[in-house]
Amino acid sequence: MDQSVYGWWLPPDVSVHGAGIDHLISVLHYFMAVLFVGWGIFFAYTLVRFRKREGHAATYEPISGSFSKYLEIAVALFEVFVLLGLSMPVWASYKNDPPSEAEALRVRVTAQQFAWNFHYAGPDGKFGRTDQSLVNRMNPLGRDFDDPVAKDDVVSVNIFHFPVDKPVVTEVRSLDVIHSFSIPVLRVKQDAIPGINVPVWFEAKETGHFQLACAQLCGSGHYRMGAEVFIDTAEQYGAWIDGKVKEAQE
Repeated sequence: MDQSVYGWWLPPDVSVHGAGIDHLISVLHYFMAVLFVGWGIFFAYTLVRFRKREGHAATYEPISGSFSKYLEIAVALFEVFVLLGLSMPVWASYKNDPPSEAEALRVRVTAQQFAWNFHYAGPDGKFGRTDQSLVNRMNPLGRDFDDPVAKDDVVSVNIFHFPVDKPVVTEVRSLDVIHSFSIPVLRVKQDAIPGINVPVWFEAKETGHFQLACAQLCGSGHYRMGAEVFIDTAEQYGAWIDGKVKEAQE
């Protein structure tokens, strides 16, 4: 699916958990549309019905009406249904059933002004040592390059590759200010907060080339705080990782 085909409504959904989120968003929009049209009709009616006219005096006593009370109760009950019947089950199904570490691809995502750093463990499945004291302009992740385990680690800047049909667990963090990790086609959005590692997982059901954006104003260069997202087949991802390992070891 080409990245330019986003349609006029919601972006394409390539996530295994996106259908429930989209349904919730649609219900909320339709509900708000009904309220908007209803209130608009009511306001237009009151402007005409209670306009200033000859022989009509203003009434300052409050008007009692049972219909408006019943309508307010109905709206409140529907909002409770949306929260308890739709929102919480969708949230719980996503948050309470994360993939195991054995079946998932783990990626450390570090935001900074103004770039996204993606740190992969490499073929051995182990991350090399990192230390905050090693962080500098040339080494924003604080990697210890003398650690033997780090020899096959892969770091990519503003390029995010991962395989289709495989859970991905990202550890989202920030080096400086609050950013926001947002991939609309995967229905994923999470603030990247300095000093905190936030795990976020997702799984893609289709391959393609899409966009990652920062959804939080993060400074004068916020406009260029984006990354390319490549959802690969297993073979494509393996070839990309092998190429990056060879590139790092040259």
